[in-house]
Amino acid sequence: MKKRLNTIIAVILLVTAFVFTGCSKKVEPTDSSKVESRINEYKDVDFLISADELKDILGNKDVLLFDCNKPEVYEKGHIPGAVNIGLQTFTKSEGKIGEEGWGTIVDKQELAKRLKKLGIDNKKTIVFYSDTTKGPGADGRAVWQLRMAGMDNVKFLNGGLTYWNEKGYETTKEPSEAVPTTEEVVLKDYDTHNSTTKKELYKNLGKETIIDVRTEKEYKGSQDVGEPRGGHIKGAEHMLWQELMYPNGVIKSKEEIKKIMAKHNIKPEDTFCVY
Repeated sequence: MKKRLNTIIAVILLVTAFVFTGCSKKVEPTDSSKVESRINEYKDVDFLISADELKDILGNKDVLLFDCNKPEVYEKGHIPGAVNIGLQTFTKSEGKIGEEGWGTIVDKQELAKRLKKLGIDNKKTIVFYSDTTKGPGADGRAVWQLRMAGMDNVKFLNGGLTYWNEKGYETTKEPSEAVPTTEEVVLKDYDTHNSTTKKELYKNLGKETIIDVRTEKEYKGSQDVGEPRGGHIKGAEHMLWQELMYPNGVIKSKEEIKKIMAKHNIKPEDTFCVY
């Protein structure tokens, strides 16, 4: 995937979009007042929603909530009303990992069908979240994919279930089921400017920075999560995706993220690739 740093928050969605690991890396803790100031810093980002904002609209019939955790995580406790959709609801997952097209977004017709089955249309507010300490960041993947399709009514819960729990907000073990909609779902042609292809990536090897956001173990060659080959793309640097978040899942400040990316010699005007 390819992205310019000057819209830095999109990096969060990009790096969570293709990660299939729930392992954490310890980072410096932060106090609650600092966390709240970081959340407020992103109030102008329309696809982010805070725990406080979600709490205020929870239960509204025009708000749909989707839990992107693994089923066993969902069963142990989730936000009331959330429907569990797992990891790859909008993704092609037939066949073997690594085959042509595997892991990419389904076509528009199939996507519209899946959205209607979940009750999603263009009018409701749609919120995705996960537990950042136990899950692979599939909420970011879902938001990014639907934004690709022109759905500007989808939201990413800043801090996910991790920060929701830290705030002491209500959770439940009572499952919720999706209610299909008969409303028309309007999708645009996919906006792929934040993506790249295998061919394009190969052509630009050595010309652009590539960041591998998987675990260090995977980066060094582990095939524990099903990769057909171990190791990493030639020249790729390693940076675990969770480095861009505090331990409670809240996104770090724009300045902190810029400093992290600067360690990889990435400046705001640069184009780079993450996977």
